[in-house]
Amino acid sequence: MPSTSTTYGTITSNPTTFPSHAKHTRRPWPELFSLSSFCLPISAGDAKARIKINLSYFRVNYVIIALTILFLTLLWHPTSMIVFLITFIFWWFLYLFNDNPVVVFNRPVDDNVVLGVLSFATVLLLVLTHVGINVLVGLIIGVVVVGIHAAFRGTEDLGFPGEEEENGLLSVVGSQPLRPTSGYNRI
Repeated sequence: MPSTSTTYGTITSNPTTFPSHAKHTRRPWPELFSLSSFCLPISAGDAKARIKINLSYFRVNYVIIALTILFLTLLWHPTSMIVFLITFIFWWFLYLFNDNPVVVFNRPVDDNVVLGVLSFATVLLLVLTHVGINVLVGLIIGVVVVGIHAAFRGTEDLGFPGEEEENGLLSVVGSQPLRPTSGYNRI
């Protein structure tokens, strides 16, 4: 008897992988400043875990806060303010409100690299305008404000950072990707 085996079609799909640009989104400001979510950490380990989770979850919000504090330290230095506003344009288009990964030489650049390069360029350009002490004070105040907020804001209501980007059951059952996975910003 000839072998009669029915070959059923297989559904092949590539797992949806989200590049690092999908992991950073600006969270709603009321969620960031929700007074009911503030409480003292139980221990130093708890504070460290909160800082790690909150820095990951509220990354873009914290960058906006730090840039605002840095801008406020430059109020009496018009040349430095102009330089800062020019660099802020790059922040705006390359990091803060960019939905696609930055591509250099046809290769996507990781968000941490973009964050580091923009931070370094901003500090360097501002120091070249002879406001080094203002930049230092602004950065220290920004780090302290963000660190205190991240340590005292509870993480119980956040869920796991990045859970909407994972390939769990919810991504298979009726949900669509949060961000388009195609399209690049070329520079």
